[in-house]
Amino acid sequence: MSVTYVGSGPYCYANSLAMALGDKAPPPAVIEVLTGSPYGMQLIGGRLPLFDPFGWDPEIGLDTAIDLLGWECEHVDGGTAAAALDRLRRACRNGPVLAGPLELGLLPYQPGSGKAVGADHYVVALEVDDDTVLVHDPEGYPYATLRVGAFVEAWRAELITYLKRPFRMRHGFTRREPVTPEQALRRSLPAGAAWLAGRTDLEVSPGTLGQAEAAERTARMVEEGLDPEIRMLWQAFAVRVGARRLNDLAACLSSLGLDAGAAVAAEQARIVGGLQGPLVSGDDPALAAGLRRLAPTYERLHAALNVGLNVGLNAGPPPSSEDAG
Repeated sequence: MSVTYVGSGPYCYANSLAMALGDKAPPPAVIEVLTGSPYGMQLIGGRLPLFDPFGWDPEIGLDTAIDLLGWECEHVDGGTAAAALDRLRRACRNGPVLAGPLELGLLPYQPGSGKAVGADHYVVALEVDDDTVLVHDPEGYPYATLRVGAFVEAWRAELITYLKRPFRMRHGFTRREPVTPEQALRRSLPAGAAWLAGRTDLEVSPGTLGQAEAAERTARMVEEGLDPEIRMLWQAFAVRVGARRLNDLAACLSSLGLDAGAAVAAEQARIVGGLQGPLVSGDDPALAAGLRRLAPTYERLHAALNVGLNVGLNAGPPPSSEDAG
């Protein structure tokens, strides 16, 4: 049985997009699934293991979710800090602005901040005056304020490797067409299958592995002695978000009647969530064993998703009222 998780968790871009879309936004759990993030695992550059698909990043995910939901927005980045602040100030006058990625370690209202650590983060900017930026930070800080200079340094995000240019923001959200969460989720299924199959149309760091290969190689890394920085990242972020994504995927697939896929995703969520205890306690044999149990589930999920897609395609559209008569 899969029980939907409700509670805190690092869903910064999904929560930020939900705030930016306002009362027409679907639940953040649906947004997270629409980004494609639950459909895989990657070992970036052969070193950094994350529970998201080979070649995926939040920027790809956000653009995908916005489009699937029938929305459009302005994307702006680059230029000087002064020009970026001016753009942000003007955009905030017309509504909330989704800003990011930012460097989490440089947001001064976050306890323990003060050093860039390469941790990406997204916030919703509300107001900008001469000295201060007002934000809703989905990490648990509504109406947080910080000095303009501090915001710019975080927004520069120099250690975020997938960011091509600094000062990225999305604003001016407009609805292109009304799309229900169910419609958006059904539209997202082919992309989910493509992520699980291993997309080859994206740039990745040399040595990056995906899905089962990533899980197996990460298990060997654990046995050989996991890098302390990786262990800390997993303890604070990667396992938590990975398990939650998969649990939300299970709920979304179940809502579409894709019970076989939902069952695999729920199993994955239990496996990934179960890594947290061994990770913190230092039980590395159990941690490696959990990763090896996870490895074959990606192909099983891919197969279940393909079956569900084929059934949906073969079923055809529902009969019209004229056909029924």
